[in-house]
Amino acid sequence: MAAEKNGSAMSGTVMGGARRRPGLALLAGIAALLAGLPGAAPAWADEAAPIEIGMVTPLTGAAAESGRYGEWGAEMAIAEVNAGGGVLGRPLKLVVEDDQTTNPGVVSAFNRLANESAIVAFLGSIRSTQVHAMDPDVRRIAKPVFFGGTDPNLTHAGDPWLFRCRPNDTFSAKVIAAFGVQTLNLRKWALVTSTDAFGTSGARLLTAELQALGASVVTAQGYANQTPDFTPVVLAVKGSGAEVIGSYFTFEQDLAIFARQLRQLGVRSPWVGSPSITDTAALHLAGPALYGTYGVADFNADSSPEAKSYAQAYQKLHKASADQFSAWTYDAIKIAALAMNTAKSTEPAAFRAAILAIRGYKGTEGVYDFDANGDGLHGYNVVRNDAGKLVFVKRVDFPAQ
Repeated sequence: MAAEKNGSAMSGTVMGGARRRPGLALLAGIAALLAGLPGAAPAWADEAAPIEIGMVTPLTGAAAESGRYGEWGAEMAIAEVNAGGGVLGRPLKLVVEDDQTTNPGVVSAFNRLANESAIVAFLGSIRSTQVHAMDPDVRRIAKPVFFGGTDPNLTHAGDPWLFRCRPNDTFSAKVIAAFGVQTLNLRKWALVTSTDAFGTSGARLLTAELQALGASVVTAQGYANQTPDFTPVVLAVKGSGAEVIGSYFTFEQDLAIFARQLRQLGVRSPWVGSPSITDTAALHLAGPALYGTYGVADFNADSSPEAKSYAQAYQKLHKASADQFSAWTYDAIKIAALAMNTAKSTEPAAFRAAILAIRGYKGTEGVYDFDANGDGLHGYNVVRNDAGKLVFVKRVDFPAQ
C-alpha cells in the first residue's frame, strides 16, 4: 500500500580528462557561507589526511549543465560534513572526473579514480546506461559506489557495491500510471521512451502498470538518444488517438526538442513524464512547451522540511533552484559520511554493511531505508509545471521490500 502526502567552479586538468579538486579551505568557505559565519578552515584541515570520495559527472558534452548541478550538491554536503568535524576526525575531499556524457567516457573516468588508493567511495552516474557500462569495473574495485540511475535492474544483478540514492523506476511507473489513470481519468496512452536501458525498462514497467489498471497503450514510440528531429514520433502520437502521453527521456535536450515539436504540431494532450521532465536543464531548454505538464520528481522543495531547507541553502549559494541532479549527490555524501562514522572505518566490507543498515535517514529526496539490494528510496513526488514553476501535488511512498 502506498502512503501519500498531498500539497498544492573550481577547475584543474590531468592527462586523460578534466578533473576538479575543491580545496579544503574553499569547502570551508562554502560551509561558512551557508552558515552565515566568517570563513575559516577547521583546525585539523592541514594536519589530517583527507578521506577522498571520487565522483564521475559530465563536465563536458550534452549533459554538462546537469553535471555542474550534481557537483554543486556534492560540494555542499562535503562542506557541511567538514564544518561538523569531518569523518573519523578527518576532512572529506571530493575528486571529480569528467565522464564527457558518454559510456566510454564514464568508464575511463571511473577507472582513473579507481586507480587512486586514497579514494574510499565513489559517486557514479545519474544515467542508467552509464552505470551499466561502469558495472564490471565497480565489481572489480569492490568499494561502495553511490549512483542515481533509476533502471531497477542495476540493483538486482548481483553487484553488492551499488547503492542507489534515488527511487527506481518500479516506483516511477506505479506513480505515473496511477496518477494518469486514477487522478486524471485518462486511459488511452502514448508512450515515448528512449531505446537505452533506462527507457526500455521504463516502457516495460509503465506498460505493465497501465494494463493492471485497465488502461491501454495505443502507441509506443522508441527513439535513439541525441535524436535531432522527433517529427515522426510526434506524428505517430498525434495520429494514435491517445488521451495522454507518458515518457522516459534520458537526456534533457531530446525531451526539449520533442516538447517543442509536439506543441508546434498542435498536440495538446496531457503529459505525465519521468523525472527528466522536471530537470532544471529541461525547463530551461523547453520553456513554455512544458507548461501544464506533470512529472514524477524524486526531489521537490515542498515535499519535506529537509528538502525545503536544502533548497533554500542551494538557492542562497548558487542563485538557482535545486533539482534531483544536486539533491541525490548531496544525500549520497551525507549517507557515506554517516556510514563511515557508524562503522568507525573506511574498510569496504564494514562501510558496505553500515550503508545497508541505514533506516529512517531523512534526506532531501525522502526517507532512506536501504534494502538488501542497495535501494534507499521507495517513492516519488508528483509535480505540475505551472508556467515554469514546479508545483508540488503529492508525495507517494511505498514500503521497502
